[in-house]
Amino acid sequence: MSLPAFESEAREWILTTAARLGFDRVDDPHDVAVFHDMDFDEEQRLLDQHRTWQRAKFEAGYAALDWPAEVGGRGLDSAFAETFVRLENELCPLRPHELFSVTMHLVAPTINLLGTAEQKVEFLPHMLRGELLACQLFSEPDAGSDLANVATRAVRDGDDWVVTGQKVWTSGAQFAGWGELIARTDPDQPKHAGLTAFLVPFDAPGVTVRPIRQMSGGTSFNEVFLDQVRIPDRLRLGEIGKGWNVALTTLAFEREGGSDSSSIGGQFSQLVSTAQDLDREHDPRIRELMARVYLRQKLARVDTLLDRQSRDGGAAPSAVGSIRKVQWVDKLTAVSEAARAILGRDLIADTGTPGTFSWNAHVLGAPGYSIAGGTDQIQRNIIAERVLGLPPEHRSDRGLTWREARAARTASPR
Repeated sequence: MSLPAFESEAREWILTTAARLGFDRVDDPHDVAVFHDMDFDEEQRLLDQHRTWQRAKFEAGYAALDWPAEVGGRGLDSAFAETFVRLENELCPLRPHELFSVTMHLVAPTINLLGTAEQKVEFLPHMLRGELLACQLFSEPDAGSDLANVATRAVRDGDDWVVTGQKVWTSGAQFAGWGELIARTDPDQPKHAGLTAFLVPFDAPGVTVRPIRQMSGGTSFNEVFLDQVRIPDRLRLGEIGKGWNVALTTLAFEREGGSDSSSIGGQFSQLVSTAQDLDREHDPRIRELMARVYLRQKLARVDTLLDRQSRDGGAAPSAVGSIRKVQWVDKLTAVSEAARAILGRDLIADTGTPGTFSWNAHVLGAPGYSIAGGTDQIQRNIIAERVLGLPPEHRSDRGLTWREARAARTASPR
């Protein structure tokens, strides 16, 4: 099938199926939120609708267009998958939900790439049908931006692993059935070498989830506590001690997908509308700031096309994803700067004028993505070392085991 023919077919399917399922489009021109702010029941209803939509996509062959047929895909070129995503963002009436994005675009592709044959059969069909949702159990309170410094321990006990520790900033955990966990299995190896990845069922004894209230209002993030949680070895993802490679794979999928998240937060068109409503579109400074936003959106599209060429050539996710992530976060920041300049004091007080105070949801939410998936500083280090070939940053823990490095940090004066 040609790409234009596919686009016509997919457009008709999306419109017809959304109508058949009774999904009503709620167009709010003033919705510029980066993170959703819903109560538990409202969020559960949205996820149920996403499950229904995902199952319909799977049954119609649209759930994994560029995946191999043997794991539920159609084996098409990535251009077909990108076309469908663009149409879906344009025509599907459902608001996006991060847990679905994490499941379909991060965890499922990681299992598809690194999982055993049994794991692919056990997880992928259920994920592609929307029956199984999974989150990332990566970040920890004491590790900060240094993911390799995680302290959650997994100790072998026969055919099981016993896991104890805490994860934080876990998107969608309160609704997830599973988690992709990075844990330390050998503290006497250097920090990158002593990690192992697992797939953790959230109904296992010892798993506790606590939502975190964000300054933008919602509870997208969570703390997850693991207290002597037993995980069978068959749920280990990748080899023992190779968890860092698994984490890098998932993060590469996350970073390369950042620039495609065009529907998140305020957009150029909404900035223009707000400036026009307030009669500020002719201000030279505001025009300059809006031009910066427009440029960032165009650069993101160029990055997407370049990456597609690379992936079509068989390349695996790479450090180029860090470039795309930095570009996308810069665009979110540029939108915040333009919104502040356009609105002035209308941004901090709800005067009742539509499309003014609502920009708070973007301004307060945007900083979160400068941290999510690795901070901006981490991304720039990756770009410097792996793309530009610059010398690596100095590390005081180089050559030390994780246990030695932790003891040295504890003993050093603060």
